[in-house]
Amino acid sequence: MRLGKLMISALVCMVIMLVSSSVFAAGILVKEGSHGHDVITVQRLLKEKGFYFGAETGECDKATVAAIKKFQAAEGILVDGVCGPQTYRRLDPPKAPAGLENARRVMVHASAYSPVETGPRTATGTRLRKGVIASDPNFIPMGTRVYIPDYGEAVAEDMGSSIVDNTIDIAFDTHEEALAFGRQHIEIYILD
Repeated sequence: MRLGKLMISALVCMVIMLVSSSVFAAGILVKEGSHGHDVITVQRLLKEKGFYFGAETGECDKATVAAIKKFQAAEGILVDGVCGPQTYRRLDPPKAPAGLENARRVMVHASAYSPVETGPRTATGTRLRKGVIASDPNFIPMGTRVYIPDYGEAVAEDMGSSIVDNTIDIAFDTHEEALAFGRQHIEIYILD
């Protein structure tokens, strides 16, 4: 009985940590009482979309919270009056690079790797190098070309037991480059 309660407590703590880390990873969190440049940005974006009519003061007041809630309701997402990662992505979606406006966009959990961690060959037998990704073939089939912002084009040539659903590994030539990339929640473009 006690072990079950301990496991539930640990699970709750993990969920709170994951939610908190994703909010901070997105780089923006605007809620009632917030102030500063992020609030001005959210107020400007809400004004551009016709949800906010006040001054861009940099203070998240009741009018700003009401505008966030109206925007969230219009988008069909959780209406909580807080502009966190999900709301901000809807409010200011990333712009597609030139020529990729019609490509299919998908959000992925991306990590990085290099030959140091896995060896010189991919699961399909090609040389592991920059320009290769590991993907779940049910999500991104082998041989599919993708475009990754700030990385470039890549081809799905690898897979692994921990690569499931919308999780991908992005190959780099060196261990240092892979470490610098780390783990990110990003949007990529499916070219094929």
